[in-house]
Amino acid sequence: MQSIQFEQLTVGSPLPAFVTSPLSRLTLALYAGASGDHNPIHVDLDFARAAGMPDVFAHGMLSMAYLGRLLTNWVPQQSIREFSVRFAAITQVGNAIRCEGVVKEKDEAARTVRVVLTTRDENGEIKLSGEAVIALDA
Repeated sequence: MQSIQFEQLTVGSPLPAFVTSPLSRLTLALYAGASGDHNPIHVDLDFARAAGMPDVFAHGMLSMAYLGRLLTNWVPQQSIREFSVRFAAITQVGNAIRCEGVVKEKDEAARTVRVVLTTRDENGEIKLSGEAVIALDA
């Protein structure tokens, strides 16, 4: 992680994006164990089909965790002042998720930037959108 300077950033500056490996059932099972979210819709194919879904699908909070990684790849965790998301669409097993962000506004007085964040699948469909406020030192 390089040191980001407030003066270097402009509205429209991108964050370094990354793409996850395609989501697997193993990833979902490991996330369920780590998060304590054992909702069977995410790990049990029979349960998902009985609920009318074609397959299990990713936890929404897993996508939020990927956006958290996007932020902490860019700045130290203690620089994050706010972080919120809105769930837009189901993330399917097999999707490779692109995590990206861009500076939306700068607050000169507070020395913060607001960034908009998204996760998208390989077809460009937004799965999660959000914002974060990042404090940057002088």
